[in-house]
Amino acid sequence: MNKFKSYRSGGMNQTTRRILLLACATALAVGFMVSLPLPAHAQKITPPPVPDGIEVDPGNEVFLLGRGVGTQNYVCSPCDPTKPNCPLSVAFTLFTPQATLFDDQEEQLITHFSSPNPLENGIIRVTWQDSRDTSTVWASVVKAVMVREDSIPWVKLNVKDTGTQAGPTGGDRLTKTTFIQRVNTVGGMAPSEGCQSSLDLGHQAFIHYTADYFFYKKSKDGN
Repeated sequence: MNKFKSYRSGGMNQTTRRILLLACATALAVGFMVSLPLPAHAQKITPPPVPDGIEVDPGNEVFLLGRGVGTQNYVCSPCDPTKPNCPLSVAFTLFTPQATLFDDQEEQLITHFSSPNPLENGIIRVTWQDSRDTSTVWASVVKAVMVREDSIPWVKLNVKDTGTQAGPTGGDRLTKTTFIQRVNTVGGMAPSEGCQSSLDLGHQAFIHYTADYFFYKKSKDGN
């Protein structure tokens, strides 16, 4: 009887251990599956309808869309009173945008600001930097078109002749960029008050805006 009890006890202990090990292995497998990153949501991007003059040249295709949220930042500066936009000899001048671009799942893609372009001996250019791989592009305005009186213009920007740079670890998502379009703008216009005389010089205004940014690259067929 004692041998029988001992055998049953040992067998039960072995079985229990096996069950526990199996349960642990199952739990680890489930946990690993849950922790795996979900596949990225593919963006189906269609080039936007735009006014004449800011369409992108043939031979380029859109590859990235960022929904921009941020501010257009202005400083009260001296200006040429002979110009129609400078009746008071001072005016708000844009000194930098400051925005974050998101995808349609509200995940951060890119930061947008102004910075010296090392490929043009430090000329200050509007800049976009990938939030993950820090690849960077600088651009110059080709054409701007006012679409809404209360909002900053829609613009076409040239990157292919201005410069791109890979991130320090080789990140290159933005380095293929040739053009950028800023469209669907809301807000961001310089204020009508706060820069009326030389006493206001140096005053700053940070004006909220939103916009869509379409990034283009050279198309595979070149057409």
